[in-house]
Amino acid sequence: MITLSSASNALKTLYLGVITEQMNTAVNPLLAKIKQSTSDVWGKEIKRLAQHGVNGGVGAGTETGALPAAGGNNYDTFTLSLKNLYGTIEISDKAIRASENNAGAFVNLLNAEMEGLIKSATYNFGRMLYGDGTGVLAKVVSVDGTTITCDSVKNIVEGMTVDIRSSSGALLAASSARRVLAVDKTEKTVEFDGDDFNTATVKGDCLITVQGSYGQEITGLGAIFKSSGSIYGLSRTLNKWLVPYMKSSVGAISETVIQTAIDTLEEDAGSRVNFIVCSSGVKRAFMNHLATYKRNTDVMNLAGGFKAISYNGIPIVSDRFCPEGTMYLLNTDDFTLHQ
Repeated sequence: MITLSSASNALKTLYLGVITEQMNTAVNPLLAKIKQSTSDVWGKEIKRLAQHGVNGGVGAGTETGALPAAGGNNYDTFTLSLKNLYGTIEISDKAIRASENNAGAFVNLLNAEMEGLIKSATYNFGRMLYGDGTGVLAKVVSVDGTTITCDSVKNIVEGMTVDIRSSSGALLAASSARRVLAVDKTEKTVEFDGDDFNTATVKGDCLITVQGSYGQEITGLGAIFKSSGSIYGLSRTLNKWLVPYMKSSVGAISETVIQTAIDTLEEDAGSRVNFIVCSSGVKRAFMNHLATYKRNTDVMNLAGGFKAISYNGIPIVSDRFCPEGTMYLLNTDDFTLHQ
């Protein structure tokens, strides 16, 4: 007979490894390229010594002349709080009792709930990789009853439980833990459960976030690719080396545009790009560019079973969560997921 005790053991022995494997490798190709480590974790924080610039103790001279003065490496400490991603399933006592004499029915019930939970967790984790840590899914444009028109519904799907917050991030009354009932991708509208929204408070520029997640998500590419503010406890104003290469309005995508960025990174920072990720629209535009000039599109196989097109041996992959019109050129050797 299946009991709560035996079900708990089954979850520990059968599901834990599967969930860990899927969360570590199967979220998307970007995560599969990032190394994962348990080092540099101190209590609730991650502290990582970051070296930048070059050692100053080098200089040319005569055979018998004075040696150059020592000039040590430049170090700063990156500090970041650990983040948590939780998933909860709920099975009623009636469902348990209804299946207590049928092991297959109970296992099927657990399978369905766990698979749905894993799907939701991987979706949100993949989204976070491109976010800025705030957890904002979209901004409100207008409100009509229980329907909200957003600036984008790219990161919103049916079934999500979300909070509506003011533009400053304050949680609004009667607007927390609202379930998404329907999403219209064309009209960019989202229908929610519950009572009509109070249009005096829920209005343009309000924020939509995953329930309880505001300011609690991981540091994604959206937080890294900024020219102002602070990151890892350091000010970009005082540490210009923390400002990444960014270029807007490059026009049509081409090999020249990509190579210019790669050359700039190598010349200015000594960094070598080994992974390129972009939105689906940018990928299609690049493939169209190759077809226009009768170029072959080479395909690469990546870790985790993913495929990519190749640019001079560098994989180019599209990701559903990458912002529209955006291409990131990365050296994944510089990234670590600490846990």
